[in-house]
Amino acid sequence: MNTQISNGMKKINVSTIIITIVVVVIIGLLIWNDSKNKISTPVADEHGMPIVTNTPVIPLDELINKPTPDFALADRDGKIYSSNELQGKNVILFFNEGLMCYPACWNQIVSLSQDERLKNDNTVVLSVVIDSKEDWQQAINKMPELAKATVVFDKDAEVSKKFNMLKTSSSMHYGSLPGHTYVIIDKEGMVRHVFDDPNMSIHNDQLVAEISKFSKK
Repeated sequence: MNTQISNGMKKINVSTIIITIVVVVIIGLLIWNDSKNKISTPVADEHGMPIVTNTPVIPLDELINKPTPDFALADRDGKIYSSNELQGKNVILFFNEGLMCYPACWNQIVSLSQDERLKNDNTVVLSVVIDSKEDWQQAINKMPELAKATVVFDKDAEVSKKFNMLKTSSSMHYGSLPGHTYVIIDKEGMVRHVFDDPNMSIHNDQLVAEISKFSKK
């Protein structure tokens, strides 16, 4: 009788061990598969835009001391700002994420438009966004001061691609949207300064200082 009980207990113990091992293996496979999916699936923000990290960044210094890529951008009123027509003026291009970059980019756009040092016949400041002018109205409704800024609309990101603005350190949506990058072009149409800011701060003082380095008084 004791032998039968002992053998029964052994069978139960072996069965329990086998079941436990199977369960552990299944759980391990599920965890591994879930981790694999998380790694392979791009992270998306609340707008559904992919956020890709640890991606190679294109060096922007290659633009400096070279003629600006040709561009033509329209504002809300349909006025065109082209690289050819802007020659003879110092130009600041502020490439930014636009509608989704609240409040950092919006604050910089407003600050640039309100800076008296940049309001002169020799300087043009263009804030470049990929949004449509219809969508941008949402930003103006939320921050009315934006209506006084010169915001130009880069359809299909064509100009942003020419300047390599979609693949910078500040690009939260790598390959899709610019981040927070400044380009200064002199009166001869040469790129004189490029600055990319992942911290998305306001840089009016720096921009004014850079222009003063090559502007004739």
